[in-house]
Amino acid sequence: MNLFGTLRAPQELLFGAGQRHALGGIAAALGQRALIVTDARLAADDDFVAMVGKVRDAGLAVLVDSSTLPDVPVEAAAASAKEARSFAPDLVIGIGGGSCLDMAKCVALLLAHGGRPQNYYGENNVPGPVLPIIAVPTTAGTGSEVTPVAVLSDSERSLKVGISSPHLIPTVSICDPELTQSCPPMLTAIAGADALTHAIEAFTAIRRDPVPGITRQRVFIGKNALSDQFALRAITLLWQGLEPACRNGGDRAAREKVMLGATLAGLAFGVAGTAAAHAIQYPVGALTHTAHGLGVACLMPYVMTWNAPVIGNELARIAQAAGLDGREEVIPELASLFARIGIPSTLSELGLEESRIGWVAEQSMGISRLIQNNPRPFTQQDMYNLVAAAHRGDRSSLSSKDL
Repeated sequence: MNLFGTLRAPQELLFGAGQRHALGGIAAALGQRALIVTDARLAADDDFVAMVGKVRDAGLAVLVDSSTLPDVPVEAAAASAKEARSFAPDLVIGIGGGSCLDMAKCVALLLAHGGRPQNYYGENNVPGPVLPIIAVPTTAGTGSEVTPVAVLSDSERSLKVGISSPHLIPTVSICDPELTQSCPPMLTAIAGADALTHAIEAFTAIRRDPVPGITRQRVFIGKNALSDQFALRAITLLWQGLEPACRNGGDRAAREKVMLGATLAGLAFGVAGTAAAHAIQYPVGALTHTAHGLGVACLMPYVMTWNAPVIGNELARIAQAAGLDGREEVIPELASLFARIGIPSTLSELGLEESRIGWVAEQSMGISRLIQNNPRPFTQQDMYNLVAAAHRGDRSSLSSKDL
């Protein structure tokens, strides 16, 4: 096997307690007119107000846009960009959870290149650099602070859609775990489970032939030597820190592990990509209106069981990273961890009606960029069987004696 690796990351990444206080100086080095994107709840938060003050104190003109909605409706992103044009920002700062960061990315794109978000759906459709972006996450899960992806919800398609381009990677990311300490237990669980799913799917993704130019042809190229290192470290940190952080939000060490794990998982999947669990979650989320992290985490043990015959080596290394005795423990222990932090174990619990299993399977197979990244291929019937198994809670029907 050729030893091949690639990395896409912000120009600068700051991690650590108190690093949010560096925002003003960093912003001053990148622009003079800052559009700060957040949501209505966070706009009144003392830490947010203090960060805005730091940016103003650094001499920048500031416009705060607190209109971000969950899952970033396409129309809302377009409206925000239109509203900001008269301010003429030369810098966009996203402060908040994954939706706020994705909103900031989309607005920075539209301000730089115009058009509608729909013009840029898919991979590598952004024609050039966007406005400089500073990302300041206040949750630990999506990894959007380091990834080339912005996820939006499109009411016309009844699905979430993605814009994927290296141009969307923030210029600077500031990851301050103190900003996550006010996250309630369930939000901590949902976000952290999302991050662990990112790490596992990145580490178990397909490994493609590293032909010259592959990183220009694809945003998600599959697992490689560099993404594997980030993914494995993320698995260790999240496995150690997630349950304690959910149990005690004031556990500083646990919060640090979860946030660093989420960021490293973002660095891993930002180049390796995610796979079937994320593909299935898109239609499941559209039907059930449940949080993305709940869906991917619910699905992960089932997808891993399906993939088990072809990821034996990866399961062994995940076991080592998680401190487990062997690869056969990984899937049941993952399911147990998720159950302990409140993640539903079946799609039925998420609210998916049995009559919609076929539609979910069909829509999932249509998300080819993720399905093609899965290490074990699917037929349409295979996908139906997996979704049905996840609906009724029966991993045994997906098991293989080859594990």
